[in-house]
Amino acid sequence: MFALLIQWLLYAIALMAVSKIVPGFYVAGLWPALIASLVIGLLNATLGLLLKIVTFPISILTFGLFLLVINGLMILLASRIVRGFHVHGFGPAFWGAVVLALLGILIRAVMKDA
Repeated sequence: MFALLIQWLLYAIALMAVSKIVPGFYVAGLWPALIASLVIGLLNATLGLLLKIVTFPISILTFGLFLLVINGLMILLASRIVRGFHVHGFGPAFWGAVVLALLGILIRAVMKDA
């Protein structure tokens, strides 16, 4: 349970880092980042999973790169739901998904070692 809370906090910090890297990606602070991280996770686990199943052939044809498009859409949808978390268009959402995927690899590596 404690590891899950640490992972949630690390993903929220990753969202704040993305807001510093990607233009058009804005997080107002730690609380909106925590809520946005939770909402993005829930969206990816529900609607994102359904979209990934439906678009599986496209994902195969694009060697999995289409999954970044789906993740970008989930980030864009989360920005419409969470106050203090704004993404201005699909471009920043897509690049935010790319940076979050890279940071997620780093987070999973840190959590695996811990």
